[in-house]
Amino acid sequence: MSASDAHTADQPSCPLAHGDGLLPDELRAWMLLLATTGAVEQRLRSVVKETLDVSHDEFLILCLLAEQPRTGLRMTQVADLLGRPKTRLTYQIACLQRAGLVSRRSVCGDKRGVQVALTDKARELLRETSALLAGAVRRALADSMGPEQRAAMCSLVPDLETGTH
Repeated sequence: MSASDAHTADQPSCPLAHGDGLLPDELRAWMLLLATTGAVEQRLRSVVKETLDVSHDEFLILCLLAEQPRTGLRMTQVADLLGRPKTRLTYQIACLQRAGLVSRRSVCGDKRGVQVALTDKARELLRETSALLAGAVRRALADSMGPEQRAAMCSLVPDLETGTH
C-alpha cells in the first residue's frame, strides 16, 4: 500500500456520497464534483503562484492555450470556453502579455478580432512545471476523496491512478 493509499484510507468518506439524504443522486453527484474541484483549485492556487507567478485564472488561460495550435485562439473563444467576461479576460491577457507568456495579434480581415497564443517562454515554463502541477492535483484528489470516489475518478481519468502521462 502506498503512502497516498494509506492517507486516503484514513479519510472519512464524503457525506455527500451516501444515498440516504434529501438530495437526488444528480444533485449529490454535482455537489461532490464541486467539493472536489474546490479542493483541487485551493491546492493548485498556491502551487501555481509559487511556481509560475500567475493567478489561478491566468493559469487556466495558459492551460487552455497550451492545448491549442501554436496560432492560439481568438479572445472571444477563450472567454466562451472559460466562461469568463470579456472585460476580465482582457485584463488577465494583458497581465500574461506583460509577463511574456502570451502574445496578441489582430485577426486579418477583422478589425475587432484579437488572436492570443502562448509564447515559447510560456511553453517552456509549462513543460518545466507540469509534473509538479499534476502531482499537486493528484494529491488534492487523494485528500478530498474516499477510496470509492477515487476509483471512480480514476476510471474516468486513468493517469491519476498511476501518475503517468
